[in-house]
Amino acid sequence: MRNNALKLGILAVLSIICIALFGLYDIKGSFDYAFPRRMIRVMAMIVTGVAIAYSTVVFQTITHNRILTPSVMGLDSMYMVVQTLIYFFLGSSSILVINKYFNFGISIIAMVLFALLLYRILFRADKHTIYFLLLVGMILGTLLGSITTFMQVIIDPNEYTALQNKMFASFNNVNGDLVWVAAAILLVAFIYGYTIMNKLDVMSLGRETAMNLGVNYDRIVMNVLILSSVLIATSTALVGPIMFFGLIVANLSYQFFATYKHTVLIAGASLISIIALVGGQFIVEHVFEFSTTLSVIINFIGGVYFIYLLLKESRAAG
Repeated sequence: MRNNALKLGILAVLSIICIALFGLYDIKGSFDYAFPRRMIRVMAMIVTGVAIAYSTVVFQTITHNRILTPSVMGLDSMYMVVQTLIYFFLGSSSILVINKYFNFGISIIAMVLFALLLYRILFRADKHTIYFLLLVGMILGTLLGSITTFMQVIIDPNEYTALQNKMFASFNNVNGDLVWVAAAILLVAFIYGYTIMNKLDVMSLGRETAMNLGVNYDRIVMNVLILSSVLIATSTALVGPIMFFGLIVANLSYQFFATYKHTVLIAGASLISIIALVGGQFIVEHVFEFSTTLSVIINFIGGVYFIYLLLKESRAAG
């Protein structure tokens, strides 16, 4: 336990260093103008990283594997379907586009309903193998992606141009008004999550064991799925979809902290997320000079890591 506390302390220090570098390095012009705007972006990265880390760890607990994530199962694709439908049928002048709060709310509702559908079909029986779940997730993601692509091909070119801002994750034009709403949602999620943390520790032992120890398994799974979908919707509405990020930070946390305690795993994954996003964005801006984007780097590394985990799981099963 002391060893894990030391590791968390090191990660916390590295997070603070990354935040300080991003906020203070090479400020040109007015400090009073530049610094607050940088910190809004830092706040958005922290909220996004923590939301993705939190939702991925608890999602993997209820699915009992370390490869599935809400994004892999198609929740990010559902977000893009919602945005494309809005632009396709209502246009960029719709109140659902202009009013960020309406857009935010519609996205969350759609993703929660999608998560509940996944629960009813896949997770309640708790009998499907990881490969079946991955296959279903890929099929759902491909289906939703095909629907999105079809509508984007026939949509008005002007509307498609406006829609492109929703298609890729970006930390350069963060909506400052939504940052505080997202932070409030994250705080509520943490308060609820803290009350079920011990139950999640027990659920990691398996469905039958958890039920024998008095855990209302089905209800907790339902609540965690809703919680995960809300957090993914929150992070995606802020900056856009980042498919493999949760997979990376969650599995790094599992390897770095040899424990079953979700308080440690979630805290570790959250700190790793902050370091990766804030430090990565600093490198993109000041080393690569915007020649690439952070989401492209994350998706490339995450895709390679995803294949590695699949091969590792296949060898273990064989």
